[in-house]
Amino acid sequence: MAEWVLRRTAARVVVLDQHGHTLLLRASDPADSSKGHWWEIPGGGIERGETSAEAAARELYEETGIVGAEIGPCVWTQHAKFTFAGWKFDQQEFVHIAWTDRIDLDTIRPGGLEVFEAMAFRGHDWWHIDALLSSTDAVLPRRLREFLPDLVAGRLPDTPLDITHIDPEITF
Repeated sequence: MAEWVLRRTAARVVVLDQHGHTLLLRASDPADSSKGHWWEIPGGGIERGETSAEAAARELYEETGIVGAEIGPCVWTQHAKFTFAGWKFDQQEFVHIAWTDRIDLDTIRPGGLEVFEAMAFRGHDWWHIDALLSSTDAVLPRRLREFLPDLVAGRLPDTPLDITHIDPEITF
């Protein structure tokens, strides 16, 4: 019998402040502490009837409480397979860029996390590109460090770039 896999379409968002810093969420898997922690861009599943931009704005609010960010175009796509909280995911992701004024970290409050998200998120931080590039912390998307410098510099692709990272360890 085949194992159950959640196949879905998701939206994520690279949030930049007026100084080019990127907002990342610190997360860990509540069902598997051996994975350690990582830093990720906000995002999640697209609901019926939503565009990817609408989902990106909703997910940004749910995971950070940020409203009023300027949601820009989809800049990247990726096909991601992963296990989180004991669930296997197979999803096509649309990654948008967004701009907002820098928000004090003490005032960032999620606007509606799901149970596993509430257990997973361990904080957030604004990352300067140089600090992110020199860090050895895991990041999601996995190729974030490779493609983020262009966005910070204001160089957006004409069409979304496929940034899929093939992970030979993930099989299902």
